[in-house]
Amino acid sequence: MRTTRSAPLPQTLAACLLMLAAGMAAAQSTGIKRTVVKKEDVSVPGREAVVASVELAPGVVAGRHTHPGDEISYVMEGEGELMIDGEDPRRVKAGEAFVIKAGVVHDARNVGTVPMKLVGVYVVEKGKPLASPAK
Repeated sequence: MRTTRSAPLPQTLAACLLMLAAGMAAAQSTGIKRTVVKKEDVSVPGREAVVASVELAPGVVAGRHTHPGDEISYVMEGEGELMIDGEDPRRVKAGEAFVIKAGVVHDARNVGTVPMKLVGVYVVEKGKPLASPAK
């Protein structure tokens, strides 16, 4: 009976890092840049706050997705269209804010000619991905 050996740890680690780097490069090439600024526990057990800066290039669509907690975002620059399932699309521009409840499918599109820059605050379940593609 033959047994199979798994790749040595350094090779496995190198392969994982390569896949991660490729995924990050693909995300950057889509015209969306997300940077986590701060992540910290909050007073609600099992939850954490994540503060992120988000930038969408002109014409870019974020893609339908959900969050495992509430999103509170403030538009710093530019303008976009916010599409929340069950609601009419709405325009948001610099100086405006919006709130999206946990689990609600939504999308955003930069409809302006300059990058749309947001500060997003997410109060989410610990250990879950910040965002997941909508099903």
